Amino acid sequence: MTASTVSAQIVVDALVKRFGDFVAVNGVSFEVGRGEVMGFIGPNGAGKSTLIRILCGLLRPSAGRALVAGIDVAQDPEGVRRRIGYMSQKFSLYNDMSVVENLRFFGGVYGVSRTEIAGRLRFALDMAGLAGREDALVATLAGGWKQRLALGAAILHRPAILFLDEPTSGVDPNSRRRFWELIHTLAQDGVSVLVSTHYMDEAEYCDRIALINHGRLIALGTPLELKQRSLGGELLAIEGDRLGDAIAKLQTAPGVLDVAMFGSALHVLVDEATLRLPELVQRMAAAGQTNVRARRIDPSLEDSFVHLVGLSAAQAGAAP
Repeated sequence: MTASTVSAQIVVDALVKRFGDFVAVNGVSFEVGRGEVMGFIGPNGAGKSTLIRILCGLLRPSAGRALVAGIDVAQDPEGVRRRIGYMSQKFSLYNDMSVVENLRFFGGVYGVSRTEIAGRLRFALDMAGLAGREDALVATLAGGWKQRLALGAAILHRPAILFLDEPTSGVDPNSRRRFWELIHTLAQDGVSVLVSTHYMDEAEYCDRIALINHGRLIALGTPLELKQRSLGGELLAIEGDRLGDAIAKLQTAPGVLDVAMFGSALHVLVDEATLRLPELVQRMAAAGQTNVRARRIDPSLEDSFVHLVGLSAAQAGAAP
């Protein structure tokens, strides 16, 4: 056991989860430190939710090891559940109960003592911005308010570790930003947070990001590291008319490593931007493309995501 493992709040070592012949999690290893926000990104069905459910003690791993707050999830799942907060992508509170009734209910579920419950209720209401609306039915709240209330309920018992499974799905951008401010406030207080998301702008808020595809961990690092090191080349943005017709022509051009459509432009990964940019503009003009404009750009996290997922899929297809 390494020194980093000793201080980590979450330790995942060669974790595997099988459902019959299907391998949902395949040899995944990583650690999450105290007060760290770790983001999980990946396509639908990549294994993110399955992995989170294992770490919450809701699923038993098929192989490997996972420690949460120093507890083996396979040996003592109940002990794990007492020490964590969990918020699923599906809103989990009761719409026909009031705000404070929901919080009191979850306080009882988590075993919050009578001497602590009043203070914890005030904390949750203030954090969610619902002070003064304690008696409002949850069904009447907007989506962003509901998500903040659900987060408040998940941390009533002061867990050291928080698992969030796509917590802002379907929530407007302003509410998502406010939600992430709350996450970072918790992290500053020492809470370790593991959060899955489909939003690339949200992933940028994480200290580190784990990219999962087909149950495998295919990249791990800070947002800056993934953007700078994962592509293996330089990136060009190309704009013009009928760009869809140009993709096949660019994919076969010398020095081109990858081509993807991003909004109204093509992002073209090349071995050397200075050399390839004029070559590609000339190639498109010769093929009848008009209004061609090209420039070198810094890669975004979405660029890295698209490239790494495509590379992983190609490698999986080539494997025997």
